[in-house]
Amino acid sequence: MPSGRKNDFMDEPIAYLSGRFLPASQVAVSPVDTGFVLGATVAEQLRTFAGRLFRLDDHLARLEQSLRVADIDPRLARTELASIAEALVARNHPRLAQGDDLGLSIFVTPGLYPAYAGSGPVEPTVCLHTYPLPFGRWAGKYRTGQALVTTGVEQVPAECWPPALKCRSRVHYYLADRKAAKMDPGARALLLDRQGMVTEASTANILVYTSGQGLASPPQESVLPGISLAVVAHLSRGLGIPWSYRKLSPADVAGADEVLLSSTPWCLLAVTRFNGRPVGSGMPGPVFSRLLAAWSELVEVDIAGQAQRYAQRGRS
Repeated sequence: MPSGRKNDFMDEPIAYLSGRFLPASQVAVSPVDTGFVLGATVAEQLRTFAGRLFRLDDHLARLEQSLRVADIDPRLARTELASIAEALVARNHPRLAQGDDLGLSIFVTPGLYPAYAGSGPVEPTVCLHTYPLPFGRWAGKYRTGQALVTTGVEQVPAECWPPALKCRSRVHYYLADRKAAKMDPGARALLLDRQGMVTEASTANILVYTSGQGLASPPQESVLPGISLAVVAHLSRGLGIPWSYRKLSPADVAGADEVLLSSTPWCLLAVTRFNGRPVGSGMPGPVFSRLLAAWSELVEVDIAGQAQRYAQRGRS
């Protein structure tokens, strides 16, 4: 049990902030932290299945890569971060109803911004915290699918920062999704590169399926190396579904038999409308259903059923 006032730790979830376990409500990051001032924040999002963190080592390996790109030293080894993550889940997951699950957020910044904070040593800010997964945001989409639109907001070029850097400097996602919602209520944005080729959706990797070619994802060097995307690749091989990486245009998305989005919280969703027109039949298709069922079998959790069961969590 982390040190601290017993009543605090008994009454609410705990979090970790720069060397200390503390009640989640007491986590506070300085407004002159470089993560706020410049948006220099490297981050990872994980989730649990049946209370077990999924692909923890893969997420931490990607975090290490992002930290190297951003030249941030967290002063913690991967094994130490893993132990902290496991300790938080062990403490916080039992607070949930049986069958519910957590999200885990990890973020690291360079620490205080010297120009605003003054002189003195600068230590990195390292925070890990958990939260009940907000299933209500996507539970119904396993049945109806997700709408997707192109908005004119481009993906950040690799000349600004490499696609492999997972960071929170994502105002382009915010702007793109705001435009998408105005163009098609409930839609999310598909971001293109300067040449008009598909990169990824906001916070999600994209895949297209055609009966003649199987599943295809944009080239690996042009997108964030998604942990969930790698899971889909593994599952597709097990199901005998061909897989490739290649350049994709918006026309490829519009003409696909199925289009899929993969991301950590919800795992897999079908895109059923693109730029106002149906994708395939306009409903989640058989490849989506097979992959989601295989993922559920892999983690021993009915992914869609769980989301539906806890979609109303915390609502009156």
